[in-house]
Amino acid sequence: TSQVIEETADTILRLDGNGAKRRQHKKHNSCPEHVDFTVKGRAAWEELIRPRLGQLDRRRIPFDEYRKGRAAAAKRQQFYGWWGLAPFEQMHAVCGHENLLVGFALDPDWARDMVMTYARFTIMHLDVLFAEVGRPDAMFFGEDLGFKERPFMSPAMYREIMQPGHQLLFDWSHALGLKVAVHSCGFVEPLVPGMVEAGMDCLQAMEVKAGMDIRQLVPAYLNRLAFWGNIDARALIANDRAWIDRELEAKVVPLLRAGGAYILQSDHTIPPQVDFKIMQYFFERGRELSRSVFRKS
Repeated sequence: TSQVIEETADTILRLDGNGAKRRQHKKHNSCPEHVDFTVKGRAAWEELIRPRLGQLDRRRIPFDEYRKGRAAAAKRQQFYGWWGLAPFEQMHAVCGHENLLVGFALDPDWARDMVMTYARFTIMHLDVLFAEVGRPDAMFFGEDLGFKERPFMSPAMYREIMQPGHQLLFDWSHALGLKVAVHSCGFVEPLVPGMVEAGMDCLQAMEVKAGMDIRQLVPAYLNRLAFWGNIDARALIANDRAWIDRELEAKVVPLLRAGGAYILQSDHTIPPQVDFKIMQYFFERGRELSRSVFRKS
């Protein structure tokens, strides 16, 4: 449950169930502003949050939403993936990025405890969901691990703190016969080796303006990863067909020619000002180039 603290014509400030104060815009979709947090360190985590995460709570399981989505996909004979948050996203929702990353540096045992607690908590609830409703076709974990030109943590910190939780989730998924895709905004290239070691099968969305470039990853991971995205959304926002062509020809065509696996998508959310005909062109041009590669191979 959440409590409204303040509301204006443009924004609304709430105290949410994690004890976080977050301000959300009312007139457009955006990430909420993190204003303040009740949990700022280990003591508040152990007192207020951790005791709530040790037992199954069926109220947290979206049975109806998942059942309807799965049934709709089956009716249309479409691939259906479960989507949910991985530990880093769950953790910063409780204590905020700044407090969390200070914890990574100064109290790594607390950070590791949060990672593993959330990983086990997620598996506990997904076990029930999948047993009662059925499995998806794949797993899609949201886990934003970077900002512009830098990841939120060093590769060593990732391996020490985050990777064990990711491996637990990804191994559990693989044991069910499900491939794992990870969505991660920001610059995460230095963390990809650890994410692959943990069992990631597909990386999405490879945000261009943050510094991600699929061409830097393909040589090392061509046969180990599927790639999803990395087409600059700004080309679509600009309604620039020539820019779209350059993105597709420079990134997707060489990857396909090399025998790589790719899912066509932009590198970020498509805002309302993008013309529908441009979106049609983007997908049709992508399919056309893909078919031309396969005809020649």
